Amino acid sequence: MLISRTGALALIIAVVGLLPWLSGRDPALSVLRARSAEQEPTKEALDAVRQELGLDAGPLSLLGDWISGVARGDFGRSWANGAEVLPSVLSGLGVSLTLMGAALAVALLLACALCARTLVRGARGTLRGGAGTGAPAAVLAALPEFLLATLLLVTLSVWLGWFPPYGWQGPRHLLLPALALGIPAGAIVGRLVDDAMPAVFEERWAGLWRSSGCTPGVIARAALRRAMPAVLPQLGLVAVGLTGGAVAVETVFAVPGIGRTALGAAESQDLPLLQGSVLALVLLGLVAGVVAQAARHRMLGPGLRDAALSLPAPVAAEAGRLRRAVPVVCAGVLMAVICWGLLLDPLRVDTVARLGAPGWEHPLGTDSLGRDVLARVGHGAAATVGVAVLVCAGSYIIAVAAGFLPRLASGAAESANAVPPVIAGILVAAILGTGTLGASLAVALVSWPPLAAHAAALVQETRAAAHLTAQRAIGSPPSWILTRHILPAVAAPVARHAVLRLPGIALALASLGFLGLGAQPPAPEWGLTLAESLPYVERAPWAALAPAAMLMLLAALAVSLSTLPAPAAGRALFAGVRRRLRGSLEGSSS
Repeated sequence: MLISRTGALALIIAVVGLLPWLSGRDPALSVLRARSAEQEPTKEALDAVRQELGLDAGPLSLLGDWISGVARGDFGRSWANGAEVLPSVLSGLGVSLTLMGAALAVALLLACALCARTLVRGARGTLRGGAGTGAPAAVLAALPEFLLATLLLVTLSVWLGWFPPYGWQGPRHLLLPALALGIPAGAIVGRLVDDAMPAVFEERWAGLWRSSGCTPGVIARAALRRAMPAVLPQLGLVAVGLTGGAVAVETVFAVPGIGRTALGAAESQDLPLLQGSVLALVLLGLVAGVVAQAARHRMLGPGLRDAALSLPAPVAAEAGRLRRAVPVVCAGVLMAVICWGLLLDPLRVDTVARLGAPGWEHPLGTDSLGRDVLARVGHGAAATVGVAVLVCAGSYIIAVAAGFLPRLASGAAESANAVPPVIAGILVAAILGTGTLGASLAVALVSWPPLAAHAAALVQETRAAAHLTAQRAIGSPPSWILTRHILPAVAAPVARHAVLRLPGIALALASLGFLGLGAQPPAPEWGLTLAESLPYVERAPWAALAPAAMLMLLAALAVSLSTLPAPAAGRALFAGVRRRLRGSLEGSSS
């Protein structure tokens, strides 16, 4: 694991160090513009900047000098303003860690609220079926952080005046950014815990403890201790994501955090400041990963080392009428809106009707250019949902594969998770250029680590199960154990986790498009449409709420479908694929 973490850290630092040369832009020109936008970029001025910064020596020489300086505690000076980098990085990191702590508290409170019903009913022995917070958790997880931040700012700061809208001067400035970051993160963590609880309560010890007279509180605490090891690595990644991935929220509330510092440095090609910011984020991710793994091993105790963990069969949810009705209603509303929107022109501009309210001519109103919001929502479905599904599927496949190689993949996962999608988008765009392909690759590079951490935790616990020790003792081949026990125990929970992150992937793609790194205007992409409408959210909230509502409906549909029992045909198909995989593995091993 130490080798993988060191290698991932070195790779990220090297790519960041080569950014000015990979982008094809003259770093001297970027630095000159950052220092003084009015100064004429003459040859003499650019040569002076190159000589001052040592750009003529080449990227490898600059990278080597920076690494040797870091070893001495010297992070260099900013290319833009000449200030020392280390104080700026430490200041931004301190702000982001404070915000992360408050957001993590909000996330844990919300996660407890989401899984409380399952925990109480399971401790009392009245739980029937699987987890029950799929749709609420999906809706909350699908809330765009920058939209939630804007709505909180407009309602609680501008309209009601309860909190200051901008800045970072005291605890009152902390609450709104913490809510904007903590609510989606808490929905994800709560869903994962709630998904693990029913299987824990089906274990034999739970029934024995109830029959022996243990109180529900004792059983609930023991069940949480049993379920948390699979979620702890994910919790560590969420905490790091709240630190470096809060760029949009920090921008909305003008919070001087490390993510916003890294974004500004990347845009101005201030290489020393960008290197210091990314190094701080990656080191934070590595430390969080080590702490989460240590806590997980401590909670599992000797059962993991001795391969004596109990592993129950997954609990199938009861497909009642309400559970079957949720996906039908969500799919019906989505299809109706999309099909209606496809009949309209999404690019027709009518400046007379700009920011118009919903009516017969424009059922969802118009945006700032007078374009029909319903038309843009309908035509943007293919670009938004299609690309997001492909990225989500690719991240899922990578995560499941990486879950079986935790020692090699853990360092890369922790390092990649620490890089905000915006910074990854800038790095990828510097190599491949702007466009949907580059944005998709950038989001895929930072989307798989949470899934891989979840998969690795499940693989390790499944391999340490007592019944698999017995299977090995009686001579069961590794391929049979893999396809009949380990893979089924890992695939379904990680798939539900991937579905829960689908709206977030769509929003990450949209944010890159808004910054000019992905889908370009006037493309009718949901997230891009949402981002374009944010400056007018107080005058025309419908233009921003329409694509956000579609994303939440998409999340509710996907998660509600994932909680339904698999039909017989699906189970038969999976069994056939599993037999073929087992046959190929046995053939290759022989």
